[in-house]
Amino acid sequence: MNEAIFRDKLTYYMEEYNPQKIEPKWQKYWDKEKIFQTDNSPEKQKFYCLDMFPYPSGAGLHVGHPRGYIATDIIFRQKLMKGLNALHPMGWDAFGLPAENYAIKTGIHPEISTDQNIERFKKQIKSIGLVYDWSREINTTNPEYYKWTQWIFLLLFKKGLAYQADLPINWCPSCKTGLANEEVVGGKCERCGTEVTKKQLKQWVLRITKYADRLLEDLEGLDWPEKIITMQKNWIGKSYGTEIDFKLENSEEIIKVFTTRADTIFGVTALVIAPEHPLVLKLIKKENEDNVKKYIEESKKKNEFERTKLEKEKTGVFTGSYCINPINKEKVPIWIGDYVVATYGGGAVMMVPAHDKRDFAFAKEYEIEIKEVISGGDISKEAFVDYGFLINSEEFNGLNSEEAIEKISDWLEKNKVGKKTIQYKLRDWIFSRQRYWGEPIPLVHCSKCGVVPVSEKDLPLKLPKIENYQPTGTGESPLASISDWVNTKCPKCSGPAKRETNTMPQWAGSCWYFIRYIDPKNNKEFLNKEKGKDWLPVDLYVGGAEHAVLHLLYSRFWIKVLYDEGLINFKEPFIKLRNQGIILANDGQKMSKSRGNVINPDDIIKQYGADTLRLYEMFMGPFEDKIVWDIKGIEGCFRFLKRIYKFILENSENKKNEDSKENTQLLNKLINKITEDIKNMKFNTAVSSFMEFLNNIETQKGLISKKFIENILILLSPFVPHVSEELWQKFGHKESIVKQKWPEFDAELVKDETKTLIIQINGKIRDEVEIPTNITEQEASKLTLNREKVKRWLDGKQVKKTIFVPGKLINLVI
Repeated sequence: MNEAIFRDKLTYYMEEYNPQKIEPKWQKYWDKEKIFQTDNSPEKQKFYCLDMFPYPSGAGLHVGHPRGYIATDIIFRQKLMKGLNALHPMGWDAFGLPAENYAIKTGIHPEISTDQNIERFKKQIKSIGLVYDWSREINTTNPEYYKWTQWIFLLLFKKGLAYQADLPINWCPSCKTGLANEEVVGGKCERCGTEVTKKQLKQWVLRITKYADRLLEDLEGLDWPEKIITMQKNWIGKSYGTEIDFKLENSEEIIKVFTTRADTIFGVTALVIAPEHPLVLKLIKKENEDNVKKYIEESKKKNEFERTKLEKEKTGVFTGSYCINPINKEKVPIWIGDYVVATYGGGAVMMVPAHDKRDFAFAKEYEIEIKEVISGGDISKEAFVDYGFLINSEEFNGLNSEEAIEKISDWLEKNKVGKKTIQYKLRDWIFSRQRYWGEPIPLVHCSKCGVVPVSEKDLPLKLPKIENYQPTGTGESPLASISDWVNTKCPKCSGPAKRETNTMPQWAGSCWYFIRYIDPKNNKEFLNKEKGKDWLPVDLYVGGAEHAVLHLLYSRFWIKVLYDEGLINFKEPFIKLRNQGIILANDGQKMSKSRGNVINPDDIIKQYGADTLRLYEMFMGPFEDKIVWDIKGIEGCFRFLKRIYKFILENSENKKNEDSKENTQLLNKLINKITEDIKNMKFNTAVSSFMEFLNNIETQKGLISKKFIENILILLSPFVPHVSEELWQKFGHKESIVKQKWPEFDAELVKDETKTLIIQINGKIRDEVEIPTNITEQEASKLTLNREKVKRWLDGKQVKKTIFVPGKLINLVI
């Protein structure tokens, strides 16, 4: 061989893996060639893959944010290679409190700071090798976008689904704005953590309760995590029960009480009403007046969450008044308790201490009678809350609870002192915000015509540019002081009128954004129906579980309204939903600037490269699990990429046309495993399979065909696209690797003598390994205990018991 050629080849094989050199090159290439820009090819099967779009904060991304983005990027790239017409768009949820609070903190106008933050996010996203169809990029603060958010609001208004009401609302003293119930977490503002108070304000409210049943029914058939389905159901809170009339003593006034346990009515020994109940002032007897009024004032300082949480000590005060139990005519004392709220069940509950734990504790505290009416427990010690057989219940004695609920409810209906009914916990959505940075509500207040919608031809109603955007704290938005903007003409009578000055909540723009990606440049109509039919609904939606109630519920509501209007042809926005687990800092706590434990992906990319970051975030644990960041794992993934890079370069000159049976079988297993793992979003086991495969194949130098290597690169490319493109090019290919066909496996070659053994520790999956199908329990135990991952979890602990299911799993109980 010529010495110069030999030297060049030696240099080629010794070339070190250098992500800092490789990655920017391929990111520029993808951008320039617009490889990931989706067409509207009708002959291909569509796949709409979507991330929950971020609000662009000034802090930028930390390493927890990209976990979901990397997952969808892998799936999207694979779908393209499988020949689907795949869509993966991105945009910005840029209106609302986070952006405005950042602007107030920095002194930079939210319009300017939002644009700056978007630029930073976009740069970081591209640096990770995440690819989107940027031609469809949207921004909720763009008037061309929020024109249609306002248009949908007008649709709601015209359908009677948007109304104004004077309400006691959740008020954040720090953010100086009203909050929906869903935005109050643990009694605190979801955004800033300040204790929430109550404030009486005139608000715009959306009638989501009208859709309560459909929001429940249409959950059936969705491919969503069970815990999210349950959270949605619980928030809607549909209960079948009986509304019972308790007539006040010596009065025609009635207190209506809702209960799901009419079988316990003979055990009622008190009635408890909310401090806000409309009859409170009529019920207070003079001798109790001071105590009652003091108690009511104290209750006003607590928010609804604090008052209703189950572990809270139940307090109350006796009004001095009585009502009559309709079924046995007994006098029942009426108490006020702040754990009862006016918005549910009529604001009153019947107290049955013998058969309700909360009532039992209350009765013990205030020496209220405890009367047993369901047999089965020892009420001297605790309440018996299960179903049983009725006692001390006159003609209904001996009935089981299910029968008694039905028969007692029938008796109450027959005697016109009650009726079977349904109650919901769901409340209408408070839609007003007393802030600047949001979509203006397109309504005008006219002294002659009342509330009048802005004409559709005048949309968008643009947010005026103002210098003083700080919240007022008075209950009015900063827009109220902009007289030139506020004072206008009535669209109906042309007389003097004033604009609505409250703005929409952040949730408005995110209710429908996935629709706009389909037709982002359409200024003439909400959505081209043909495009809507071609692409919607979303096939896969990925994001954080923290949006389980808020965003998902609101979005589902708007979709049902749009469906009823014939604007779209689907009833649910997201067919399949998956949540990524959060990444905790290496101290085991949630990442936050205040704790000083935030890990910036820019730093990881600078040192190890984006492909290492991508690989590690997928490898660190099951996708939906909470996981702790570990720099050792990063280093391990980096070493793997260096090894695979070296191995492929060393085999790039192989002229062999066929592979050994053993290697062919190994490759087919890998194709099968990676294909299935991407489909099931088991990214961590896919990465493990790559590592195990490399261990098995590294010894086969000079015996592997070019086609074999190319298939490995194609399988790797969704996970580590930069290094895959680089090596693909080194194999002499001009076209991007993403244009290649995803390899298929030979079913006969994967039906071998091995199976995947799931390894559990105390019932939780910690590892998996390929094993012979005929392996014994003793052999499986020995293999398991020698696994590095298992050793880390055991950490010197003793195995008390081993549970072995042949060919399936082994569970070590420690």
